[in-house]
Amino acid sequence: MKWKTRLTLIATLALGTWCSQAADVNENWKTHCVSCHGKDGKGETKAGKKAGAKDMTDTKYQADLTDAKAFKQIKEGMKEDGKERMKAFGDKLSDDEIKALIAYVRKFKK
Repeated sequence: MKWKTRLTLIATLALGTWCSQAADVNENWKTHCVSCHGKDGKGETKAGKKAGAKDMTDTKYQADLTDAKAFKQIKEGMKEDGKERMKAFGDKLSDDEIKALIAYVRKFKK
């Protein structure tokens, strides 16, 4: 009977860890990304249009955006023609949180 209790405890802890990570990436998306990229990742918000946010549902854009490039853009921000297109989040997000956001963005692909 002890092994069933241990197995249940392990499963509960694993599920709790997974759920808390999922909540973290959702919260980070809402806090740091939605204002420009929108809930759906299409970038059709007022701020997104002004900044030239890309449509994250676009298959070609997703194919051209490597994980390394996305990581750098999130961590260091983006500038184009001397204008800030996306602010840096390296001081607000850990490397693991950035990687989780990249995985989250990949789910927008059509």
